[in-house]
Amino acid sequence: MPEISRRAAEMPASPIRKLVPFANEAKARGVKVYPLNIGQPDLPSPPQAFQALREVNRDLLEYSPSEGLLSLREKLTEYYGRFNIRTSADEIIVTTGGSEALLFSFMTCMNPGDEIIIPEPAYANYLGFAEMCGVKVVPVVSSIESDFALPPVAELERLITPRTRALLICNPNNPTGYLYSRSEMETLRDLVKKHNLFLISDEVYREFCYSDEPYMSVYHLEGIEDNVVMVDSVSKRYNECGIRIGTLLTRNAKLRAAVMKLCQARLSPPLLGQLVAQASIDASAEYMQATYDEYISRRDFLVEGLNRIPGVYSPKPRGAFYTVAALPVEDADDFCRWCLSSFDYEGQTVFMAPASGFYSTPGAGRNQVRVAYVLKKEELAKALLVLEKALEAYNKQ
Repeated sequence: MPEISRRAAEMPASPIRKLVPFANEAKARGVKVYPLNIGQPDLPSPPQAFQALREVNRDLLEYSPSEGLLSLREKLTEYYGRFNIRTSADEIIVTTGGSEALLFSFMTCMNPGDEIIIPEPAYANYLGFAEMCGVKVVPVVSSIESDFALPPVAELERLITPRTRALLICNPNNPTGYLYSRSEMETLRDLVKKHNLFLISDEVYREFCYSDEPYMSVYHLEGIEDNVVMVDSVSKRYNECGIRIGTLLTRNAKLRAAVMKLCQARLSPPLLGQLVAQASIDASAEYMQATYDEYISRRDFLVEGLNRIPGVYSPKPRGAFYTVAALPVEDADDFCRWCLSSFDYEGQTVFMAPASGFYSTPGAGRNQVRVAYVLKKEELAKALLVLEKALEAYNKQ
């Protein structure tokens, strides 16, 4: 039998989805599984989204332009303007989800063998995209004891080599919920300017910033306009993960031209998804506020509940809808698998993402899990009880 490629063999498995077969087996046994592993909101998409689908009146579902519908890109400039992000339709490229925007960023900013610095823990798919592109991830590990704050600039600068081409942040952060301060963003600006690096910023959670400080986008930074790539998505803010619409923004015309070659090779982003996304930008302020308030309430409830469980510690996230929690276990991968394969409490169990998969540093995050607060508080309460019972049973083995 022919061998598969080394690239495919070395692709890391998703910590978010790799335990799905165990969850499916648990469900087949009749066990109720609380899915805390994945950022799939349970809140309704805006009514404008469904109205747009009902009003589709076409004889042909054709290719869209490779860069996305002009009407959507023009509408997006209005949306970004609400956050004081000044852009134009020409600077916006519509992608098949934020994932494609990230992949295209890796492919156009770096050559195989180049290096990218990423604060960890980080969104697990960054590691997969790097592997796909032959790029080496150089981690700068943040600590749960410091609530995952960015390490000092000297520590970052020591990691820069002649092969370093980019620095990637997620702001607000997935998986930790960390929100970068203005001073941290300005530190990163100075660093990428000094060393002439790309600064790629994944900002898909910008609506969910739980801080009194003004939101700081990479697009707000002055003096590094040609260094900046911003990645975005409608999946989270409008609860529309399934329409697969993201964006890549950059003022760097040469980089945009390179990205467009990749866009043309994959032809076009989803047509119906673009129509839904365009309509969703008109979601009411009340809809957006209700979503925001719900996540604040869930965050407070979940984090307080986690920290009441003996031996568990979770910082209080300041953004997104995840937290990373330390558990009183040596191997969270084994514990998460065991919860699905060998445990239930009154016919219920929990599905969490082992945090080791959010690190490229060997051995990091071994006792940590990422928990998504995408369930109603009534469900979160049950999940917290099941988690406490699971830890008691696991540590008695």
